[in-house]
Amino acid sequence: MNIGKRRLLTAGITTACIGAAVSAAFWIGGPQKDSSEGRTDRQEAVAERGRTVMPFDLEETTHHFTPTDTGGIQDVVADQPDDAKQIALIRTHLKQEAKAFGQGDFGDPAQIHGDSMPGLAALEEGYDRIEVRYKERTDGATLTYTTDEPALVDALHDWFEAQLSDHGDHAETGH
Repeated sequence: MNIGKRRLLTAGITTACIGAAVSAAFWIGGPQKDSSEGRTDRQEAVAERGRTVMPFDLEETTHHFTPTDTGGIQDVVADQPDDAKQIALIRTHLKQEAKAFGQGDFGDPAQIHGDSMPGLAALEEGYDRIEVRYKERTDGATLTYTTDEPALVDALHDWFEAQLSDHGDHAETGH
């Protein structure tokens, strides 16, 4: 076999092996999908646990997480702006969460996302250096988190990212 054909054959075999290895890595290590919803198993588990903690319907609402230089903004809104039931449930829940977070109680997010949720331990430790403000909006409510400590800002951003990932299509970045 001449050198040109050997190089072409070797390149083809190498490409096929790399392609097979990459495919296997994605299949083995990638998120497992729930074919009925398009969500990962983790997202489905988070949604199920969320139903026991959050009174509003995740299928009829959306979480928005916006990192800021001093912390972040979390909005929860009804997908239908005139859905008075979901709006009332969102407001009740976020009022309770603002009070709990202000006292260092992050039990609800831990119950939904797990105790090892990114940023959670730092937020529990530094809660007294984070201001949490509740505000109503026409389609739901907002929690604004503010701190002047860079480590806590980073923890809030990590916490937001974990929620975005875990909530999947129930959450978005930004307002």
